[in-house]
Amino acid sequence: MFFANSLENQLQHWNHTICSQPQNPNAYIRRGMIYFQLAKIDESIQDFDTAEKLDPRVKPYLWQRGLSYYYAARFSEGVQQFEIDLTVNAQDVEETVWRYLCMARLAGVAEARNSLLTVKNDPRQIMQFVYDLYAGNCTPDDVLIAGQSDGEKGKFYSHLYLGLYYEAENNFDLAQEYIVKAADQYKIDDYMWYLSRVHKNLREWS
Repeated sequence: MFFANSLENQLQHWNHTICSQPQNPNAYIRRGMIYFQLAKIDESIQDFDTAEKLDPRVKPYLWQRGLSYYYAARFSEGVQQFEIDLTVNAQDVEETVWRYLCMARLAGVAEARNSLLTVKNDPRQIMQFVYDLYAGNCTPDDVLIAGQSDGEKGKFYSHLYLGLYYEAENNFDLAQEYIVKAADQYKIDDYMWYLSRVHKNLREWS
């Protein structure tokens, strides 16, 4: 309940900001992020779209919209968003993994893996293991072990991306196990932790 109240307060703040600054694209991005964290996916996309209309230069930086597209089942648009994102952030494992996840829903895991884009220099150790998992070059156990040695964030990210990996494989029991653990046991101050909660709630996983 604390988180919901905090997010509702933030939503009110950005509503007031947009009332006074209706041409401010950043305000729409920030409100769109709050809508997403509240699992209001369509509203988040509308705000991200408004931000782009106000300033087309933000388009390659709207990774948040790519995540919203995934949960709106707009997978082809998700692929396009993450491909655009990677033109300005080519060393981010999460961008290419989310592209993979959208591709898997469109064309299957084999096609997603075959088209996985190369990322070599993400500075986060756990993300190197996550990338290798999606590329077929390491095991889920390798990812868990790496996460254990990388603090709370490592534990969170290993469980989140294992859950997403298993969901792409249509192994929903393991997907639920890992994502629920990520959301319930490894809380971190990060947009992706809220994503794990949104995922759990939208899938109605207890």
